[in-house]
Amino acid sequence: MGEQNWLELMNRQVWLEQVRKTNQYTEKFGLTLSEQDMELLLAGKNDILKMERRVELGQGILPQIIYTFCDSSFLSQDNYVEVLGRLQEIFYMYKNEMQDEITDEELLNFMQEQFETVCCGDLDYLEGTCLDIFAQAVRAGYKGYQKTKGQGEFEQFDLVKRWDKELYLETLRELCWR
Repeated sequence: MGEQNWLELMNRQVWLEQVRKTNQYTEKFGLTLSEQDMELLLAGKNDILKMERRVELGQGILPQIIYTFCDSSFLSQDNYVEVLGRLQEIFYMYKNEMQDEITDEELLNFMQEQFETVCCGDLDYLEGTCLDIFAQAVRAGYKGYQKTKGQGEFEQFDLVKRWDKELYLETLRELCWR
């Protein structure tokens, strides 16, 4: 029992130290975590790990999530802790859903790209649509994400035809020539 408590204490200290260091970087984006925020995120991480039946040693994924997402136009100090908590939860859930076939970097790249583009900061859409579709492809044997490190992947699986400037101009030209 004593060894387990010692190990948990060491993991906690390493985790808190790494998360504290992120504040130095994220301050330039107007984002910081208080000690209370960190404790809240640590408790959330522990709950998620138990729920997803995962074990994590060392710094964990949160520092990588912070560095990956901190420059997002959809993050503010007001929603920072909540969004980080959800991203952490989504990350662990989809590591399981993809049966650990995808690396942390590939998954974070995919998540960040969709969060910034297709999802426009909507975590429910990221979790329930983008990652769900992508996870199905990965479980079915898709490995193309390995070449791109998880970037530029969703377009081939996206079921929704999206409007963009080129599509708009093309449609406008077609309407004008009629």
